[in-house]
Amino acid sequence: MAPLFLVFVILVPQALAGHDYGQALSKSLLFFEAQRSGYLPRNQRVQWRGNSGLNDGKISGVDLVGGYYDAGDNVKFGLPMAFTITMMSWSILEYGKQMGASGELGHAIDAVKWGTDYLIKAHPQPDVLYGEVGDGNTDHYCWQRPEDMTTSRAAYKIDPSHPGSDLAGETAAAMAAASIVFRRYNPSYSAELLKHAYQASNNQYYLNYLGNNGDALGGTGWAMTEFGWDVKYAGVQTLVAKGTRNAQKTPGGLIFRQRWNNMQFVTSASFLMTVYSDYLTSAGKSLRCASGNVSPAELLSFAKSQVDYILGDNPRATSYMVGYGNNYPRQVHHRASSIVSYKQKGGDPNLLTGAIVGGPDAYDNFADQRDNYEQTEPATYNNAPLIGLLARLHAGHSGYNQLLPVQLPALKPIATNPKPATKPVVKPAPASSTSPIAITQKVTSTWVRNGKTYYRYSTTITNKSSKNLKNLKLYISKLYGPLWGLTKSGNSYFFPAWINSLAAGKSIEFVYIHSASPATVSVSSYNLV
Repeated sequence: MAPLFLVFVILVPQALAGHDYGQALSKSLLFFEAQRSGYLPRNQRVQWRGNSGLNDGKISGVDLVGGYYDAGDNVKFGLPMAFTITMMSWSILEYGKQMGASGELGHAIDAVKWGTDYLIKAHPQPDVLYGEVGDGNTDHYCWQRPEDMTTSRAAYKIDPSHPGSDLAGETAAAMAAASIVFRRYNPSYSAELLKHAYQASNNQYYLNYLGNNGDALGGTGWAMTEFGWDVKYAGVQTLVAKGTRNAQKTPGGLIFRQRWNNMQFVTSASFLMTVYSDYLTSAGKSLRCASGNVSPAELLSFAKSQVDYILGDNPRATSYMVGYGNNYPRQVHHRASSIVSYKQKGGDPNLLTGAIVGGPDAYDNFADQRDNYEQTEPATYNNAPLIGLLARLHAGHSGYNQLLPVQLPALKPIATNPKPATKPVVKPAPASSTSPIAITQKVTSTWVRNGKTYYRYSTTITNKSSKNLKNLKLYISKLYGPLWGLTKSGNSYFFPAWINSLAAGKSIEFVYIHSASPATVSVSSYNLV
């Protein structure tokens, strides 16, 4: 094979103007907070949501609290959730630098971890994986907020007696992709994800069953022009930018594949075209097709046209992202945001900011009606491919090389407005050995660089009490390097965004690196509830 000489292309940063892609990125990430199940964290920004699904998995003897509701209903489906996490992780790995520049990298990583925490729970044994919580039939007949659910929360799993390679493979891919994201920010968590990914992808029973594939679903002819949570053939997706043989378009120029939630294909295809465009630019290449060559700029331009259509550049002048622009869907098919029963008339009392709905039909028509679930229901897998694309468009090209190793930037503290605790009972940290909070530190790695010795310290906080530990506030002094695993505000440190409380007997870990003795970690205040 002839050697490949990479050409590092330096481009002048371009303002991809017309829409506020940074604002759209921020709103898109808010949508994932609206889809959270379980105990909501103290820095939850979508405050019209509450705790929900707190007994998920209980009847099966397993903790399945957490994760995401994938769409407008209250069932947690493992396959689309895993695809969502895979695409968010891929977006961060491709465009994390741009997310960091816009101040949204921390929120994107929080969104990934909310999902991976659940996937770890859903994989309680090497050969057991839970793929669904809730019953679609009863759930779809009952319009309730997730906070008020009375429908079945039965859990369904795959195991040696009930195989499912599609679910196992997608879950393994999600955890493996996320492990790369957390390699810098939380190495121990990254290793845990990689262990689960390896187990999920190497069980013999997964190999005995072929799940979703193009041939089983009617041949690869149609599948080769799609990419989504249940279809992974993407090799010629980029050809959509050249002609109409590979995908139909609406008169307004939107990729159209199907009537029900067409936007999932639009966002996925646009992300793929953008990534491939940047790969080609980095290598100094063009896409060679039977009908002619397609330049990287053409691919990016077409992907941008799809995003602009979503944000309002369409025949109806409608933004299909809720809360963006002045004209967007007001009657979204979404239980949590609508709150009350199906008898409600008019708009939603709670704005589902950032949600990408199913979108228009093949002729750019759209009916903003709550029972029109084919067009007005949102989904996490609509938004997931979009976050990287929006970050990319917001930042411009700026001369980076997508073929070089991934170098994610340092995380900046996230400014939040935490929910006030209900009747807080704040206690100063006792200085005696009877303190309910134990703090232990150890060196886990050392190395020498430029003649200086660096140490990686692991610090474990353990709740020794019989109650839940909440609102923990730490003071850390003599710290001379980066720290991962806690949220900083001012001179104090708190639980990370993905932890609301620490149960009795449980521990959390944070790590830091510097070239000195261990930092001094002390407890300023806490609640026991």
